[in-house]
Amino acid sequence: MTPINRRSFLALSAMLPYAFTAGAANSKIPVGLELYSVREALKKDPEGTVRAVGEMGYQCVEFYAPYFERTNAQTKDMRRLIDDLGVRCFSTHNDLNYLDPDKINRTRDLNLALGSKYVIVASAQPKPGPDGWKPVADALNAAAEKLEPAGLKVGYHNHEPEFRRVDGKYPAEYLAEHTKPSVVLQLDVGTCVASGADPVAWIRSHPGRIKSMHCKDWSPAQGYKVLFGEGVAPWKEIFAAAESSGLEYYLLEQEGSRYSELETAKRCLETFRTTHA
Repeated sequence: MTPINRRSFLALSAMLPYAFTAGAANSKIPVGLELYSVREALKKDPEGTVRAVGEMGYQCVEFYAPYFERTNAQTKDMRRLIDDLGVRCFSTHNDLNYLDPDKINRTRDLNLALGSKYVIVASAQPKPGPDGWKPVADALNAAAEKLEPAGLKVGYHNHEPEFRRVDGKYPAEYLAEHTKPSVVLQLDVGTCVASGADPVAWIRSHPGRIKSMHCKDWSPAQGYKVLFGEGVAPWKEIFAAAESSGLEYYLLEQEGSRYSELETAKRCLETFRTTHA
């Protein structure tokens, strides 16, 4: 090998931080599937369905509420399966009562067994009025204090009601303002768009708190029964805003379409890849 002189070595050393920064900026953000999208198939054959999802090319999955009913042995088997597939579980979807004192330890243990980082509450049904959201915020904060020592973060997933104004303010804003900064805000794009809110503005106004989003589309004519990319969500702008604000992974989600669940998941992933390229 030809030795390099001191000047060349210093020049090369100076370039290294920029090379690593560029590599990080160009790294691919994982794209996964919210398994509610294949819920009927999952009921019949959980392992076979997750295997099919992994073989499509999904890099991560999000287990929804029924994961809580599986035995410890079944949970360990599922973890082995996703490890074998090279698939990650970064988060789970949870009923609000999974954060109750009599359930939170099991919630913690199951999430750790799956390799999850985020315990996401899949919306709530609060009492009417602006004060109705206070118990939800309190529950998220209390759970965060309980789960963070175990390395888990708590989060909240919006549906349409969180983007319908109450006394001139989005409930989603109340939750953002009254929860710890460590409580993540998982954005459901479809329900945000359906409610008439601006997902790009929401992302930009909450940097660092939207670690993941559900890439579900919506159209005025067909509602949520459209494939990814067939609705009115401004995906290019959403991607740009999210990736400049700390997004860690994407999750595709479907309420249903003209195709089977697994075919829908496959087609949505193919379109996501071309749209996000």
